[in-house]
Amino acid sequence: FPSQTVTENFAKVIHGLNANQLTDQVIQRSKRMILDTLGVGLLGTSTEVCHKVAQYSKIYSSDISSTIWGHLDFRLPPLYAAFVNGVAVHSMDFDDTWHPATHPSGAVLPAVIALSEAFPQKKKISGLDLLLAFNVGIEVQGRLLHFSREARNIPKRY
Repeated sequence: FPSQTVTENFAKVIHGLNANQLTDQVIQRSKRMILDTLGVGLLGTSTEVCHKVAQYSKIYSSDISSTIWGHLDFRLPPLYAAFVNGVAVHSMDFDDTWHPATHPSGAVLPAVIALSEAFPQKKKISGLDLLLAFNVGIEVQGRLLHFSREARNIPKRY
């Protein structure tokens, strides 16, 4: 039978991950990354760019909604909640960074939290499941960065 493509192999590895594979060190570092990202994101909710994307996103509605950080009375469909919260994190430019340049938690955490809120009450995910999803997102981003020729050239271009 045909050999797997890189994408198929990558998907198989990611799909096979489970919470039992998270070491104590990974859990502790993940918690620190999450708290840092939430703090930067909450501060970022006061920026002009965050206000603009939040106002723009108000035109979208859905039966399923997720929280806009720092605004208990403002909810959006998960896609737009992740977008607004991600903009809040990045607007401060204090979120975590890898080299070559990428900000892993600011892209992953808002999406993971927005999706976790969208689950029906009877299917809510645990904190450990959230940590697993966060780490899978970070792993995906890290591997894509590692394999990207464009990312390797970023330092030469700036």
